[in-house]
Amino acid sequence: MSKQIQNPNNKKKYDLVERTAKFGEDIIEFVQSLPDSPVNRPLISQFIRSSTSISANYCEADCAESRKDFQHKIGICKKESKETMYWLRMIAKANPLRKTDCRKFWQEAHEFCLIFSTIISNSKK
Repeated sequence: MSKQIQNPNNKKKYDLVERTAKFGEDIIEFVQSLPDSPVNRPLISQFIRSSTSISANYCEADCAESRKDFQHKIGICKKESKETMYWLRMIAKANPLRKTDCRKFWQEAHEFCLIFSTIISNSKK
């Protein structure tokens, strides 16, 4: 299964392994800048799990043993992307001054969701 996809808007290739890993790294840096509070602690914990899981599951999908295994792991990537979007909403609510950062990360997680939906759809053909 290919690590790269074609972006029809600008014909550039994106390495999804690198893009999803970079997203996880950026999330780690972001949460380290959030204040430690009783509200933030559980939100951050869940958020870190879902956001870094996107890349880990994509790496697993890239090494899938079968088409069914690939589709399942890409489905997990999509699910974790959606969950990340949810936690970003909660973090933005708990940290209104960081709403702009959350919106940027939410957009990237949303794009992952769309990409993984397309991959799932195309892998069924």
